[in-house]
Amino acid sequence: MSAIVTRGAAKSYGSTPVLTDLNLRVPAGSITAVLGPSGSGKTTLLRCIAGFERLDAGSITIGDTVVDDGRTAVHAQRRGIGYVPQDGALFPHLRVSANIGFGLRRSERGRIAELVEMLNLHSLEHRFPHELSGGQQQRVALARALAPQPSVVLLDEPFSSLDAALRVSLRRQVTEVLRNVGTTAILVTHDRQEALAMADQIALLRGGRIAAIGRPRDLYAAPADEPTARFLGAANLLSAKVSAGQLYCRVPMPEAALDLSDGAYTLMLRPEHLAVSARPTEDAAEAVVVAVSYEGPTSEVRLRIHDEPATELVAEVPGQDEIRAGQHVWVSATHLGVTWPERPADPMNDPRAVSGGGF
Repeated sequence: MSAIVTRGAAKSYGSTPVLTDLNLRVPAGSITAVLGPSGSGKTTLLRCIAGFERLDAGSITIGDTVVDDGRTAVHAQRRGIGYVPQDGALFPHLRVSANIGFGLRRSERGRIAELVEMLNLHSLEHRFPHELSGGQQQRVALARALAPQPSVVLLDEPFSSLDAALRVSLRRQVTEVLRNVGTTAILVTHDRQEALAMADQIALLRGGRIAAIGRPRDLYAAPADEPTARFLGAANLLSAKVSAGQLYCRVPMPEAALDLSDGAYTLMLRPEHLAVSARPTEDAAEAVVVAVSYEGPTSEVRLRIHDEPATELVAEVPGQDEIRAGQHVWVSATHLGVTWPERPADPMNDPRAVSGGGF
């Protein structure tokens, strides 16, 4: 197992900067998800770590070895890295067993059977890639990446071409395999659910830099700023005021001791932190249901409180609850939420906006 550290990593294509002073530490034996929108530098970072691209400045260290310092670099084949690209990139003329064992010495061929067992590829060893499903191809690609027993495995959006149900089941299996092997892994993805489910830590890229990093639970529950909150899930962003230790907001809050100075704030509440009642409720705000999206065990309910200007919210309620568009309901918060000092109004960053992840 080897830790991965980048310090001041920079990479441009022509006059276009892609990575700018990027600092990241991936602990040995952990899974780090690099999350961000298209164009944020995710794949470029992965390719620089793999050795497919060279840094313009800064450094990359794997274990105790500096593999790129902007001047000299260790060749990709000597970095001890397994790489799983988005499309698997299997050799079409080789059967599964030959794909897994490609590049192994004769004395290492026993690894093929181990990986067939580990990744549940029984009865597939003699098939060609075109005879496999998408999920089977990705499992073979992971087996091939793990075959040389690398210290690091890099996965570049490996599940993006799969249907939703297969994506969920495969990411569970891949996570289990990576943890059992104990290799250090970086997963590049734009899927926040994938990052939250698989990673020990999430590094959020924005404009070629690490905008936020931390445990998935911490980043989701207590994001440091509004863009991070929006990118990691639906977020209700509300104007609030603190006066004499009391928080005032259009949505009634639970009582709690506050360690906040008097002033204007933006309050963030996740949809699951809102309680919605069909009956008039004390200490709740009246709202009208704009739309209901039934999602099985839960429903997403969009609400509007008719203040000035109107406050729009999104709440998550049990799927069996009978709530309909046009219905009057009463809404309150079950959680105090996260607050940031309010900034001047910006049409691209409306504190009353409901956002569902993304930029």
